[in-house]
Amino acid sequence: MQFTLQAPMTIEQVLRDYFHAGKKLVHELRMAKAITINDEVPRWNITFPIGTTLQIAMPNINSNYTAVACAIPIIYEDDAVLVAVKPHNMPTHPNEPTQQNTCMNHIAGHVQGYVEHVQRLDAGTSGVLLMAKNPLVKAKLDYDLATQQVTRIYEAVIEGQLKPAEGTINQAIGRDRHHNTRRVVSRTGQSAITHYKTLQHGKRSVIELNLVTGRTHQIRVHLAFLGHPIIGDVLYGSTVQQDHYELRAKTVRFHHPITQKLTTITNHL
Repeated sequence: MQFTLQAPMTIEQVLRDYFHAGKKLVHELRMAKAITINDEVPRWNITFPIGTTLQIAMPNINSNYTAVACAIPIIYEDDAVLVAVKPHNMPTHPNEPTQQNTCMNHIAGHVQGYVEHVQRLDAGTSGVLLMAKNPLVKAKLDYDLATQQVTRIYEAVIEGQLKPAEGTINQAIGRDRHHNTRRVVSRTGQSAITHYKTLQHGKRSVIELNLVTGRTHQIRVHLAFLGHPIIGDVLYGSTVQQDHYELRAKTVRFHHPITQKLTTITNHL
């Protein structure tokens, strides 16, 4: 894996300040002499100029997921990241060791090496799912997600019409004390912000949503709070009975951890 410096940095700064790698991973890379420049192991406390290219040989780490034959679409992949399209009614990852029909099990069957999801989609939500193919890339993308540098755009079909047609929902979300899996708008909950705009008006309106935060069930809770639940989302008040609810992750936009270029991946399937 090649990484070119965009600013003068030491190796230590690259790992800690750019990739935000943990102490354990930094130590493993140092001990393995995994970083070289022009086929030589550099000193980690020397500042290298802009344009210096680092060769990073990541340790061979297997996935923690039981691999199954991959039967889900992959719409982008390179040496560092992968974007798959998770179907409705498939969990992102196993919740118990025997569970195997999850998105991560399928992707493990494709990658046959380290792979880990960066974001998480509810089982009933379909769409783009960003994944890292080594721990260094995972650390960087986790940091970017936590600091709101990853854009996640969703599309939903809701009951009725939102008024105004475009706006921001800024309502904290917490657990529902009366239901194990539900979340509710709560003054004592965690901050939750969702931008939305209407794409198509009607008895069933199509809206686009941009997550600022990423609370559990955030979009579903916010739309239910406004009185316009997602079609088919009976947990949050939809009157429509069907085998899935109408919410999909449409686009993910991020700065690629290795090329450092703004990368936009949209699901057109």
